Amino acid sequence: MSYNENPFASSHSLDTNPFDDPVNTHQQADAARLEEIRQREADLERRERELANKTEHIRKHGRNNWPFFFPLIFHSIKDEIPQASQPLITRLYQLWLVLAGTLIVNMVACICILASGSSNGGSDLGSSIGYVIFITPLSFLLWYRPIYNGYMKEQALYYYLYFFFGGWHLIYSVYMIIGIPSTGSAGLIQTIKAYTAPSLPAAIVGTVATVGWVVQGVGLAFYYRQIWAHHKAAGHTVEKAKGELATHGAKAYFTRG
Repeated sequence: MSYNENPFASSHSLDTNPFDDPVNTHQQADAARLEEIRQREADLERRERELANKTEHIRKHGRNNWPFFFPLIFHSIKDEIPQASQPLITRLYQLWLVLAGTLIVNMVACICILASGSSNGGSDLGSSIGYVIFITPLSFLLWYRPIYNGYMKEQALYYYLYFFFGGWHLIYSVYMIIGIPSTGSAGLIQTIKAYTAPSLPAAIVGTVATVGWVVQGVGLAFYYRQIWAHHKAAGHTVEKAKGELATHGAKAYFTRG
């Protein structure tokens, strides 16, 4: 052992000084607990901010809720359409539902026409199935959704989209009301033929389909005039629509932003 080495010194330094005031130790423990509480509060505030931001995002941009069986878009007349215009958009939506139901009834009527032995039954059934598959979604996207967005955003281009595609749909409605054989329509002509055949199932279902075509066609024509008057009163013009298209681009008209 070296003569300079202290034989009474410990080879291990003390972690704490035994002569320290125990109050200081308690203060350090309290400070550590306070720091832990502060971190927890900060984490809680961060989570609350994230939840608030998420809620605000849903409020502004909505949450897909339509159709209910496979939500693709957000649709809420109460939340997005001005109160004064809600009854009109509600009626248009109801007429679209009548259209969707009429397309299905029309297909069933064409099945009955085929079963009755009509020579045009195959063509009628094939066309009616095509109408259900294509007209149902296209009518929603091409004339109902544009006027929904038109009243929500009050932008001219939506109105012109509605007038264009809604006008074609009115012509299609007249075509379906007439019910020319082999066109896929169980309208007037087909229904009268079913009554004279006679083929009672085809006649009954054809009558329901014809009434459906008339109801949705007349209703849409009535509201078409109202929307046209509103569009003129709001001062929408083709030039304004072109300016909106140049400013926002075509993509903006397929989004809710």
